[in-house]
Amino acid sequence: MEIGTASLSLADLPAGSAGCITSVEVGGLLRRRILDLGMIPGTQVRCVRKAPWGDPVALQVRGSIIALRAEDLKRIKVSPLN
Repeated sequence: MEIGTASLSLADLPAGSAGCITSVEVGGLLRRRILDLGMIPGTQVRCVRKAPWGDPVALQVRGSIIALRAEDLKRIKVSPLN
């Protein structure tokens, strides 16, 4: 797989697509939680599914599936994988 050059928020990654985290622009306790879940720059993530109204979003990260609010995912940037 090749890392794409465009950067978008993890909330905008289409269902079924994969991306590589480029930055985590979150602070405080939420940042700690995101990092503890293994979502650090360089990690590959895949958007497994989105709820009908786009919130929450199910992601596959390091072999686990987690669900997070789209509001929080807007501050995590990814490069889509081709």
